[in-house]
Amino acid sequence: MMDFGTEVRSALKAQGKSLRGAAKDLHYDVAYLSRVLNGKQVPSAELIQAVNEYLGLSLSAEDNKQHDDELDAWELARRVQASDVGNATLERLEHAFDHLAMSYPKADPADLLRQVRKHSAYVVKLLDGKKTLSEHRRLLVIGGWLSLLGATVHIDLMQDDAATARLETAATLARESGQREIEAWCYETEAWRVLTDGDYVQAVELSRTAQDIAPAGTSALIQSTAQEGRAHARLGEGKETYSAIKRVQDMSAALGTPDTPEHHYRYDPAKSLSYTATTLAWLGDAAAEPYAREVITRLSPSDDVTRWPRRVASANIDLALVLLEQSRLDEACDAAQKAILSGKVVPSNHWRALEVVKAVEAKQLPESADLREAYQGLKAIER
Repeated sequence: MMDFGTEVRSALKAQGKSLRGAAKDLHYDVAYLSRVLNGKQVPSAELIQAVNEYLGLSLSAEDNKQHDDELDAWELARRVQASDVGNATLERLEHAFDHLAMSYPKADPADLLRQVRKHSAYVVKLLDGKKTLSEHRRLLVIGGWLSLLGATVHIDLMQDDAATARLETAATLARESGQREIEAWCYETEAWRVLTDGDYVQAVELSRTAQDIAPAGTSALIQSTAQEGRAHARLGEGKETYSAIKRVQDMSAALGTPDTPEHHYRYDPAKSLSYTATTLAWLGDAAAEPYAREVITRLSPSDDVTRWPRRVASANIDLALVLLEQSRLDEACDAAQKAILSGKVVPSNHWRALEVVKAVEAKQLPESADLREAYQGLKAIER
């Protein structure tokens, strides 16, 4: 007994009909009909009925049972490759995430969060559709990165419950997709949050957990080491602090400069200047000053403080702290006021600005009233 495709091709030839003409008459795509007749796709019941009427045949589904193992394999491959997603869509999503991560240093947190929500919702929609296993994993990875960035922005905005939910989601997606770097970033991000809450011991523990998870040579490994150093500095543990700073400098030098240094999750060796400045300033080490000034020199686009990236505002706070320790009060007040008036100190970093304000007030400096007023304006914007 001939199979379905052979029967139909023979009938078409006998009746002087072409494949393309048959497809047109039957209102079927010629490529689809060709795949069926060549045994690469199983004919539907509707197609069998239409062909029978068109060619005066009496074929049935049983006439197509002679598919061998090779044909079954073709059909399995076809089903695996059936997708509502596609490589182009995934690439656009990956590029969109990179754009958001590169916007992070300068973007308004609330605006950035809206974009993260929009893209996350689209990922959820695609996860409900047909996709290959490879596409499914890529969607999990993209969703993990977006959730991580969303958590970071929530922390900046002091939205703890939302930050916790997004961090848990990011960690789950990272484990499901085997993306250990995202999982490491989740612990590092949580370490930063508890550090800002004053739990420096837990910040050290979380940073070390992140380092244990992070693959060798990754940005997450460097960043979590830097986070450990900052926590040690807040605890006044000099030896551990300097050790962490040294490890960060060594790893960042080996990593080299990334193509997109402004990307929040691509460690740029220039970032080590910022972290070293903050870490040493918290430790009360005067060596923080040249690092802070180098950050300000490199990253200040102009004298317009409102155009500063956040790292410049942070560097000015670091500079103010170390100048206060040296009783260089006028310079310290000037640096602090620039940082506060820049509008680039996010809510999660207000406590750092407040430390400077309180230190100036403790010294009963005449600038303290202006500095306090500027800080209150910053808090008013947050509300």
